[in-house]
Amino acid sequence: MTASTSGFEGPPAGRTTAQAAQPPSRPAGPLHGHLTTTVPRELVHRAAVAEVVLTGWRRLGEARFAMTAQWPRGHSFFTPVNGTHHDPLIAAETVRQAGALLAHAEFGVPLTHRFLPQELAFTVRPEQIRVGERPAALDLDVTCSRIRRRGRRLAGMRVEARVLREGRLAARGRFCFSTISAAGYRRLRPQHVLDAAYRPLPPAPAAAPAAVGRLCPADVVLSPAGKPGSWHLRADTGHPVLFDHQADHAPGLLLLEAARQAATAALDRAPVLPLALDCAFLGPVELDRPCLIETRLLPGAAPHGPQTVLVTGRQEDRPAFTSALTAAAPPG
Repeated sequence: MTASTSGFEGPPAGRTTAQAAQPPSRPAGPLHGHLTTTVPRELVHRAAVAEVVLTGWRRLGEARFAMTAQWPRGHSFFTPVNGTHHDPLIAAETVRQAGALLAHAEFGVPLTHRFLPQELAFTVRPEQIRVGERPAALDLDVTCSRIRRRGRRLAGMRVEARVLREGRLAARGRFCFSTISAAGYRRLRPQHVLDAAYRPLPPAPAAAPAAVGRLCPADVVLSPAGKPGSWHLRADTGHPVLFDHQADHAPGLLLLEAARQAATAALDRAPVLPLALDCAFLGPVELDRPCLIETRLLPGAAPHGPQTVLVTGRQEDRPAFTSALTAAAPPG
């Protein structure tokens, strides 16, 4: 897939250019052991330490790495599904963080560079993502491929991860992205978006939380669009997780959540457990104009088995993202 300009990701503000020019040094010591700390939040583009799920990493080969991560038993946004299973979207966030960390810490991408996500996908095994008596301790086997360079600098790559829990496969994920310098980012974005006077649209009225599989109205990212299967994206830039730091675009996690909520509404049987999601980011989703989200239930599935919903986002008649989400009722 060709590089897109959507879902620009970067480290949170607050560091000077000199500080952000080089990533922090790699943690010393063995990878395995007690999970007592997280990786530096700047390496995974998070402002809040509480939103960092990676706890360590080590290079195994030229393009292969071992990582550790931890999923909490409860989370303010990645709420356990039906109270029994870790939210599968945290698997997507884990893989995204792995890609960001490796780009900075192992491939030399400056912290001032921006990320242009192109694809983000995951599959999970329900029996391996049940919430236990302790946080889920995870081992990641990560491989980088399709490595592209611009001179000596990394220009983009594909990151694939196997997520293991107590040695058993719990999830797989894929993250494809390009990187761009801060100067290149400024040239690429519309000037008004970078101005101090830029203001996103205020959040539209939220859909009923139960209809989209949420408990808290503040976590609803859809607003009714007036016809079945259609929604407007609802972007609350004050949300502490979806907008962990200031952004001039719709973050990728917001679009994944919109796909999950739209698919839940289309299936009309909340709660549902996402088993697989494959999202392609096709263009920037601006925050100062509406984004229409539409759903289509794909045929061929058994009525009570896993079903796949195609979710598309459009902005000003331009495709912005597509997502195929397969979900089922949570196991008992």
